[in-house]
Amino acid sequence: MDIKILGMGCSKCIALENGVKKAVLELGIKDAEIEHVKDINRIIEYGVMTTPALIVDGKIKSAGRIPSVEEIKNLLK
Repeated sequence: MDIKILGMGCSKCIALENGVKKAVLELGIKDAEIEHVKDINRIIEYGVMTTPALIVDGKIKSAGRIPSVEEIKNLLK
């Protein structure tokens, strides 16, 4: 599973990254590769207009907000 957090490194982006890590741990996902993309040019390539954003296997799952850990778990299933 390829997971990307898009954002420049603000507190909201870091909160999303921490939530994703917690959700992956709680779900017991062993094959997750988590990357925090901070390069604005790469973020733009995904077509995301607001950050933080969550990308799972190339698909935008959330943008412009911080989903709860429970919601992230549902997005990863």
